[in-house]
Amino acid sequence: MKTLREYLTWAEEERVALGHFNISDSEGFKAVVEEAKKLNVPVIIGVSEGERDFIGISEVVALVKAERARGLPVFLNADHTYSVEKVKLAIDAGFDAVIIDGAAKSLEENVAITHECVSYAKSKGSGVVVEAELGFIGQSSKVLESIPEGVSLEMQTKPEDAKKFIEETGIDTFAPSVGNIHGMVKGGEPNLNIERIKAIADVVNVPLVLHGASGNSDVDILSAINAGIRIVHINTEIRLAYKAGVEEGLKSDEIAPYKFLAKGVEEMKKVVRDRLKLFNKL
Repeated sequence: MKTLREYLTWAEEERVALGHFNISDSEGFKAVVEEAKKLNVPVIIGVSEGERDFIGISEVVALVKAERARGLPVFLNADHTYSVEKVKLAIDAGFDAVIIDGAAKSLEENVAITHECVSYAKSKGSGVVVEAELGFIGQSSKVLESIPEGVSLEMQTKPEDAKKFIEETGIDTFAPSVGNIHGMVKGGEPNLNIERIKAIADVVNVPLVLHGASGNSDVDILSAINAGIRIVHINTEIRLAYKAGVEEGLKSDEIAPYKFLAKGVEEMKKVVRDRLKLFNKL
């Protein structure tokens, strides 16, 4: 089976993007992998620090490895990790990818901790894909009343800064700020800066990752993929679908968790299916 690095090369050749979906329990995992199987496409499972604490690091690694043994190209990413120590834990546990998020730190500190994570990954010889972020896109995967303070055109990643950051850190994938926001804004998402994505893609030599794509329009996301995005993150949309489905399931007389949670899985699957079809241009 191809590695995640090889699938990123494939995505670049096909001008598509790998879908990255965050989960925090086995029901979310079930929803993502079953839809990926139906569409016969690779997929990335993401778990943030909080999601890892809930589901368990060893447990989610075991889930992914079991599905991969059955032939599904599913990969595991330690999403938004804020310390070198926790990045090392994920690498040692068998994750396929890690994100060291130093975007809120000074540029010097961001470069330093990112370089340390890259060095550690290489020292392990595991082929782990290391990603980092530059520019501000917020931090909450939830429904927001307004655009977070600090999200502005001035704070979006500049091509020259992206190039320098990648060269200094040696990262494998890069997450820029290009009008994207974590979470979903009630009044609607701002448009993605497609021209900025193109400009960054033109000067860097690593795949670009779009965080905070929940709530963005199909047209915007497809334009971003065509401009150079090779991984797209979805979280808030799944959370909302899961909650709505579970609330519906709880209205029934069922007391077996797998029965009243099934509606939540069904609703998550709808989001995953639609997004995977878009990302893979199916």
